[in-house]
Amino acid sequence: MLTRRSLLLAGIGALAANAAAARAVAPALMLAEVYRPGMSLADYWVSEKYDGVRGYWDGKRLWTRGGEPVAAPAWFTAPLPKQPLDGELWAGRGQFAHAVSTARSQTPNDGAWHSMRFMVFDLPSQGGDFTARLAALRKLLPITDAPWIVAVPQERATTHADLQALLDKTVKMGGEGLMLHRGGSLYRAERNNDLLKVKPHEDADARVVGHVPGKGRHGGRLGALLVETPEGKRFKLGTGLTDAERDNPPAVGSWVTYRFNGMNASGLPRFARFMRARIDLPS
Repeated sequence: MLTRRSLLLAGIGALAANAAAARAVAPALMLAEVYRPGMSLADYWVSEKYDGVRGYWDGKRLWTRGGEPVAAPAWFTAPLPKQPLDGELWAGRGQFAHAVSTARSQTPNDGAWHSMRFMVFDLPSQGGDFTARLAALRKLLPITDAPWIVAVPQERATTHADLQALLDKTVKMGGEGLMLHRGGSLYRAERNNDLLKVKPHEDADARVVGHVPGKGRHGGRLGALLVETPEGKRFKLGTGLTDAERDNPPAVGSWVTYRFNGMNASGLPRFARFMRARIDLPS
């Protein structure tokens, strides 16, 4: 006969199994390092960096970078090929919040999805280096009846001056930045210099681990977020927050993005300031 304790333990075991299963579906994606002037641009392709939600199509379903299923309408995913695709679910420049809310909603909003694009930049299971995978991608896309599935335009990088000019132009038009992808690179699920992000400022993500009460003008509400980087470094993030964000701050356990200007000797970011909550990453 099952006791209350055994039922409780069984329930805990089931929850653990479900959590493990959820972690197991998180896609193994290639992640970017940061480009710095002086790095060689030989053999790199350059494209726009789309400010949306990283999307991984496994041949059957769409997933976020964190392994959460994306409940896209059937018409959106039906034309996708059977092979895996790596890309960005994007709603246009300056529409990050719309992209996130649309991609994370488990009840698809058909109207919202009509403004979404799946900007595909790689074929993870395709053999060969990136230049070969890009050639295969260009044969696969576009799909005539599915203009929302787009192969990300790529061009060869040349000089740092040309790269800076393209960055300035892209940012002026409302873009977030650029991406550099080394032509000779294999698809490796790790962070390395084969993939580089080029932005007008440095930024990174950290998890909120505490709320620091405010003083003076901010008395009675948030003064700063206590955050922790993936490397375990903790620091306070107090500038860049709006009054509304101080009244209703990102929850402990959630992720945020911050800007900074290099690192100090202790390994902490200099002049770190809050940018936005990363509601596209799981808590």
